[in-house]
Order: sequence, then C-alpha cells, then structure tokens
Amino acid sequence: MTEGYHKPVMLRECIEALRIQPEGTYVDVTFGGGGHSKVILENLQGGRLVAFDQDEDAKREAAGITDRSFTFCQANFMYLKKYLKLNGITKVDGILADLGISSHQIDAPERGFSTRFDGPLDMRMDQNLALTAARVLNEYTEQDLHKLFGMYGELKNARTAAKLVTQQRANRPFVRTEDLKAVLQSIAPRGKENKYFAQVFQALRIEVNTEMKALEDFLHQCGEVMNTGGRLVVMSYHSLEDRMVKNYINKGKVFGEVEKDFYGHELKPFEAVNRKPIEASEEETEQNRRARSAKLRIAERLEDRK
Repeated sequence: MTEGYHKPVMLRECIEALRIQPEGTYVDVTFGGGGHSKVILENLQGGRLVAFDQDEDAKREAAGITDRSFTFCQANFMYLKKYLKLNGITKVDGILADLGISSHQIDAPERGFSTRFDGPLDMRMDQNLALTAARVLNEYTEQDLHKLFGMYGELKNARTAAKLVTQQRANRPFVRTEDLKAVLQSIAPRGKENKYFAQVFQALRIEVNTEMKALEDFLHQCGEVMNTGGRLVVMSYHSLEDRMVKNYINKGKVFGEVEKDFYGHELKPFEAVNRKPIEASEEETEQNRRARSAKLRIAERLEDRK
C-alpha cells in the first residue's frame, strides 16, 4: 500500500468484526488504498479475498498485491453478485464496506472532491461516468437542485442555494470548485462556511456517483451471497448512509417496514451484532479527521427459515 494513500478508519474494529476464518471467502467492496484488504489477507490461509473499487487509482494500488488468493474487480459494489459469479463464487463468509470517499481522493485537487483546493467540478469516482458535478450545477432544474441540496446535503437553505446557482449559471457556467464556493459564500452560515461547503460538495458527489442507489442495491444483495453466520461490516460517514444500513440490518430492507411470515416471524437476513454504532476512539479521531463522523455497524447472517 502506498504510504499516505489512505489511512483506514477503525481498522482493528473492522477486522475483529469480520471474525475471519483462515479458509473463508471475504469481500472488501471498497478497496481504496488496500488498507483493510491487506490485513484481511494476512489472516487468510487457504481462503480467498475479492475486492471491489471503480477508481482507477485503486486499481493501480491493487496491482501491487501479488497474493494468489486475492482478486480485484474494477466495478461499483452495486454489481456484487454479478462479479462474484464471474469469479465462481456464490457464497461468502464476510463483507466489509468502508463507505464514502477516501482521503486520497479528497487530497487530489484534480478530482474536485475537496473544498480545500481549487479544482475542476468533477467528483466522479469512476472517470468513465458521463455526469460530473459541473453538469449537475449547469443543467439540473432549480427544483431538482433544491431537492438535491436538501436531501443529500441536508442544507437548511437548500431552496436559496438552488436559486442562487441557477441565477449565476445564466451569466457564467460553473467550471471550478472555487466558482461554486464564491457564489455560495454569501448564504453560508458565518463561522461555519467550511462545513456548509462540505455539505454542498457531499450532495453533488452523491448525485454524480448515484451513491444512494448503489448502496441500496448492494445491501439487498448481501443477504443473498452471505453464508449463515457470516458477518456484514459497514462503516458510514453521514446520516443518510447510516440510516439505510441500520434499516437494512433491522428490517431486511432499506425503506419500509420489516415483513413477517404467517407465524409472525420477521423475514430479514441479518441480526444486528451491535445495537448502537461503534465510533472511533478519541485518540484515533485526533490522528485521522475522517474518523470523526464514522459509524460502524455489524450484522450476522441468520439461518434461513424453512
């Protein structure tokens, strides 16, 4: 793993939560810089690890792992079942997902993810995608931007932000991150501008990468591919993701209520291991800012009812 590429959050907690069996089959659906994958491989002996990531930089990192028990799939984790099947795998013993964005992506100005640098309004995790943050800002209707900023960015003044963006682009289209920050500066809460910009960037990133849809599709496949007793370990970084993960674990679906059979038994594939999400220690949050908002949820695959 390249030094400084990405420091994995709650590494020990994630590895312990997986309860790795040396001969088991595991999936890391967010390879990133390979921090979690590398430790999973160290715990395998006769087992197998499949890692997913759509990012080209992650693919280059993965190329440095020569372990024969390791397989890398350059794909979005929403295609979990498809790529496992392509690799001859139908069931696994554990799945790890470290959601959100890697520190490497944030620290690359040319990717446009960071509020700290001036860069192009890109924000694509997969560079083959057609939609960019610039296109969202320049082409979406005011109504769609209002919904986007409110739902994914949780902005209290989402309507005002959407109106300001549409007014500005009529004169000059949005091209760079500083263009957007300059326009929104006047409506950002005083003293909390950075947090506000981060929320706006989050909303755009989620939309560009269809993150909520991808997460929903991924979660609903986990129960189908997991062996009984296998562990689902998911780390999220904002309330939207965490809510979806919590709902899936507790209700068997991301949205709606849990279904029950004729006898009143809940029809859900997983049981929560930790009722409340695990959070990073004070020591870790001081060393790694990304850990501050991390919430770790662990679930175990139940035996299917006959």
